[in-house]
Amino acid sequence: MTDQAPEAESDIPGKPTSASRTTLSHIMTHSDTNLLGTVHGGVIMKLVDDAAGAVAGRHSGGPAVTASMDEMAFLEPVRVGDLVHVKAQVNWTGRTSMEVGVRVLAERWNESTPATQVGSAYLVFAAVDADGKPRRVPPVLPETDRDRRRYQEAQIRRTHRLARRREIRELRERRVAEGYAD
Repeated sequence: MTDQAPEAESDIPGKPTSASRTTLSHIMTHSDTNLLGTVHGGVIMKLVDDAAGAVAGRHSGGPAVTASMDEMAFLEPVRVGDLVHVKAQVNWTGRTSMEVGVRVLAERWNESTPATQVGSAYLVFAAVDADGKPRRVPPVLPETDRDRRRYQEAQIRRTHRLARRREIRELRERRVAEGYAD
């Protein structure tokens, strides 16, 4: 079901979830806004990808590239002057890929109110070598009950991603066989 190497077969020592967890913080300015005057979703997505990429590189011990981003949810608008915190961690690892979970929080830069969750996303990264070829990643070692839950949920998301990809490929093959030119 997963491409996670069993512990006994893995020649790469595992790394705990906390080893690569990181937070990226950024103050939003007028240059970050969209036509509605709130921070553009693409700006938030770039911060998410940056933080997730840092985590993936830390966990894998080298370059890692974004393979997919899914379930990006924008929960609340972000405004100019918000201090945005992007918290990322590896949720799951396979042989060469890893899922990184990201939470986006925002707080007013000049207030002492608690930060509010404004978004979340899941990204899949593939570790690559100098030639851009896939390379092995260390297994992630969940440390807390929350980490173990995230690991299990990531396995479900992976199963759904692979099933969706397979079904789309099969549909396209059927359409070609039926003479439809897409």
